Amino acid sequence: MEKNDDRLHHVWRPYTQMQTEAPPLKAVRTEGAEIFLDDGRRLIDGIASWWTACHGYNHGHITNAIKLQLEKMPHVMFGGLTHEPALDLGQRLANLLPGVGTDSALKHVFFSDSGSVAVEIALKMAAQYWRNNGQPERIKFVCFRHAYHGDTMGAMSVCDPEEGMHSHFTGFFPEQILTVLPRTQDEIKNFSKFLQRERRSVAAVILEPLVQAAGGMKFHEAGVLRSIKAACKANDVIFIADEIATGFGRTGTMFACEQAEIAPDIICLGKAMTGGSISMAATAANDQIWQAFQSNHISDAFMHGPTYMANPLGCAAANACLDLFRTGDWRSQTRKIEDHFRQSLEVCKSFPGVVDVRSKGAIGVVEVSDGSRLSELKKYFVSEGVWVRPFGDIIYLMPPFILTNRQLSYLTDTVSKITRFWSKL
Repeated sequence: MEKNDDRLHHVWRPYTQMQTEAPPLKAVRTEGAEIFLDDGRRLIDGIASWWTACHGYNHGHITNAIKLQLEKMPHVMFGGLTHEPALDLGQRLANLLPGVGTDSALKHVFFSDSGSVAVEIALKMAAQYWRNNGQPERIKFVCFRHAYHGDTMGAMSVCDPEEGMHSHFTGFFPEQILTVLPRTQDEIKNFSKFLQRERRSVAAVILEPLVQAAGGMKFHEAGVLRSIKAACKANDVIFIADEIATGFGRTGTMFACEQAEIAPDIICLGKAMTGGSISMAATAANDQIWQAFQSNHISDAFMHGPTYMANPLGCAAANACLDLFRTGDWRSQTRKIEDHFRQSLEVCKSFPGVVDVRSKGAIGVVEVSDGSRLSELKKYFVSEGVWVRPFGDIIYLMPPFILTNRQLSYLTDTVSKITRFWSKL
C-alpha cells in the first residue's frame, strides 16, 4: 500500500508505532490458506489470521451459512429475544465442551463478541458468584507469568504486565496476584498451600491451558494443568480456562483441557469459533456457577449484555464451523502439522542464538536468545511469500489446518531459511 494514501492517517492500527512502521500491506481477497495483495502477490498465511481461520479462508460451508442468515436476520437484540442460531449453538457447545455427561459439564453459555470480552465476563461471573454466595470479599484473581488474556481492562489485570504488553498500565487496573506457573511437585504443593492461605480473598485462578500463547508461546504439560485444577478444587477456588487461543482443535484435541481430562468451572472461547469469518465469543459455566445466579431477586442476576451478543450471523458461522469439526478430518490434519513441525523445524536448533524449538498440535515455535531484531524479519517473510508476525523472542507458526503438503513444507522451509539468515546478522 502506498505511504502517501491519505486514508492511512485516519486508521489507527494495532500494536503499531505508526510514525516509524512501514505502511500495511493491502489485502484484497483470501482463499484457502492464502492472502492475496493488491499488487498481485500471494502470501501463505502461517498464523491463520491471528489463529482464527482453522478451516482456511472463505470456506464455502461457513460463507453460505452467513449468507443465508444475512437474508433472514442479520441482527436482533438478545435482551428479551432469542433465535434459532443461538439456541442451536448453545446446545451444541454444551454437548461438546470438557466435562460433558458429568457433574462438571459446562452447560450454560453466555455469548459475546470478542475474546477479551469473554474473559471480562468470566472474571465478573466469578466475582459475582462469591458475592451471591455471601463472600463479597473474594475478588482477587490468580494469574501466571507469561499470561495473556486480552486488551480490555479486566483482562489486562490478569496478564503478565511485561510479557502481556501492558506494562504502561501497571497501577491503573485492579491489582491481581501474579505468580510463576507451578511445574514441579514441590511447586504444586506450595501453590496449593498458597491458595489455602489466600482463599478468603481469591475468587478464581485463570490459565491458558497447555499453551500461554501471546505471552511467548510457553508450553506446559497436561499434568501441570491437572494439578492446578486439583489445587483449586481442594481449596474451593474457581478455575477459569482461557481456551480462546487453544480451543477448537489447535492443540490436537478439540479443547486443551481434554488432554488433562479436566473440566474448568468456567471456560472462555473465541478466535476459531467461527473459523475466522466473523467476530464471536462465549463464556460457559457449570451448574454450580449457574445456580448462584438463580433467585427471586434481580440483584442476583448476571447484569451483563453486549449489544451484539449472540449476533445471528456469528452464531450461524459458529454452527457451520462446528459442522466442519464434526464431519471434517481436523484431527489427522493437526497430527500431520505437528509431526511436520517436529521434524522440519528441528534444524533451527543448530543455528547460533536459537535456544528452543517446540511444537504442540498445530503450533510450531522457534525461540531465540535475543528478540530485539525479530520484528524486522516480517519483510523478509513477505518477500518469500509467507505471512507471519514474529514477536518477543519467538518466530511461530499457527496455520490453517487445511494446508497442502506443499504449503506446509514451504512454511517450515521459509522459517528455517530466515532463522538461519537472522542467526548470521
